[in-house]
Amino acid sequence: MVPAILAVSTQHVNTDTPDRAASLFRGMRPFSRGQSLRDSAAGIELAAMSIPQALGYASIAGMPAVTGLYTLFGPLLAFAAFGSSRYLVVAADSATAAILAGGISGMAPAASTRYVALAGMVAMLTATLLLLARLLRLGFLADFLSQTVLVGFLTGVGFQVGIAVLGEMLGLQVHSHRTVGQVAEIVRSLPRMHLPSLGLAALVVGGVVALNRFAPRVPGPLIAVAGAITASATWDFAGHGIGIIGPVPGGLPQLGLPAVNWKDIEPLIPVAGSCFVMIVAQSAATARVYALRNRRLNQNRPDENADLAGLAAANAAAALSGTFVVNGSPTQTAMAERSGGRSQVTQAAAAAVVSLVLLFLTGPFQYLPRCVLGGIVFTVAIHLTDLRGLRGIREESPGEFWLAITTASVVVLFGVEQGIVLAMVLSLLRIVRHSYRPHTAVLVQDKSGVWLATPVAPGAVTEPGLVVYRFGAALFYANAGMFAEEVGRLAGPAPSGLRWLLVDAGAITNVDYTAAQVVRELQKDLAGRGTQLVFAHVQPGLKADLDRHHLTEAIGPDRLFDTLREALKAYHDLGNV
Repeated sequence: MVPAILAVSTQHVNTDTPDRAASLFRGMRPFSRGQSLRDSAAGIELAAMSIPQALGYASIAGMPAVTGLYTLFGPLLAFAAFGSSRYLVVAADSATAAILAGGISGMAPAASTRYVALAGMVAMLTATLLLLARLLRLGFLADFLSQTVLVGFLTGVGFQVGIAVLGEMLGLQVHSHRTVGQVAEIVRSLPRMHLPSLGLAALVVGGVVALNRFAPRVPGPLIAVAGAITASATWDFAGHGIGIIGPVPGGLPQLGLPAVNWKDIEPLIPVAGSCFVMIVAQSAATARVYALRNRRLNQNRPDENADLAGLAAANAAAALSGTFVVNGSPTQTAMAERSGGRSQVTQAAAAAVVSLVLLFLTGPFQYLPRCVLGGIVFTVAIHLTDLRGLRGIREESPGEFWLAITTASVVVLFGVEQGIVLAMVLSLLRIVRHSYRPHTAVLVQDKSGVWLATPVAPGAVTEPGLVVYRFGAALFYANAGMFAEEVGRLAGPAPSGLRWLLVDAGAITNVDYTAAQVVRELQKDLAGRGTQLVFAHVQPGLKADLDRHHLTEAIGPDRLFDTLREALKAYHDLGNV
């Protein structure tokens, strides 16, 4: 994962004209014969690198191995048809796979028929939420999961996933669904670990990590899977105690609705909601960063709301084809770009390759050792664990570092679903905190005429008889008390020597009803002390609020100024009268 991409900020693009909203295959157009051939070649390379990872993601999700291949067929084609991003690869992803497993592992045995049906219904519910978000134009929700808590969340998922596959890597049976319980079982079972399985898993992890580091274009997981399958079939690994995944069904996925009861749907809604949040945040961020990186080549800028429709179609395709929830994958999108892919033709070509594998090449997969699959998943976990990102956060913002650590700890100790809820809450609390306790200052000019921000304190003045007070947020019920308290302290006790208390309202975009009542009472109190309340940098939106709440009349229209310069001139002219 590359959670740092959430730092990218772009304006939301409104391209929702009727002809575009109804258009298909926007991520493929305009077609170019030469580029389409290059994209098709990139699709073959993408399939080669994605197939082993898809098997690993299926393992994380607790699903049969073949369902990982299914995520690289129908969902890829559905997003290519309905999405707008030219680069985003929508398929299985470790974060949503972990959310799924954490949410339904207690409802049915992993990889069972009922488990697969529940996973399909989660995908269908997620598709429904994504479609609703598209209809309500909620693409902006992607901005509300902060990078800080997302780094912590994905790091926690990395630890959880890595611990979950240790049993397979050691050749041990682990039955607990909770991370702490899994660690306890592994520690108790260490004397019974299977050394050949451990050695094979360690070889895979070391080889894949080394290739990712020194030769990233080489498909390390594919080499590991192909080599392990060949060796297993040749030397009968199963006969030597190394577990294999067993027969993998061939053929394209059969279409049908998930076979679940109505009573099963209610407990699945929170799981789908958690998947929805992760998909919206991660997919939008990934689509943005690759569109910006390739903006000179990009004919169609991504439309987050149109991509929601594509993501909804992809998850509906996943549900109907018997697989699990899919997401805009940063890892596989990076693979597609490195392969030279520049449009959704790459993803369509990858889906075509996967269809051939499903039709003709699933037989050999039965020899794949479980410890090798566990090793591949473990390399995914290593990639998720963003220690460098955590270190950067700690160096720049220690307070936010502890938010990230808290989120990661909740994921590991209590579960992925609880972690995503905490991530949402902490992200929103950060927003509220900045508005609830905004930056404030008394502005003072130095000898060269430069405005300096000084602390708000009793007796602080801009010049004799004048205080210019800056309030750094919209004025609403939660921070109106702070506004009134600081203004009261600056005005001092009656009778006050302060003639004007001038509010620099450049950051005050609106005033709600509660805050308006506070300002009205404050104006009366200041008038009783001989001080006039004045506002500068009054923008049209704020002026409309002041008019609606009758504050313009109470303060006086001649005490509301467009600029600070005009307000200061009026004050000085008043002193010369």
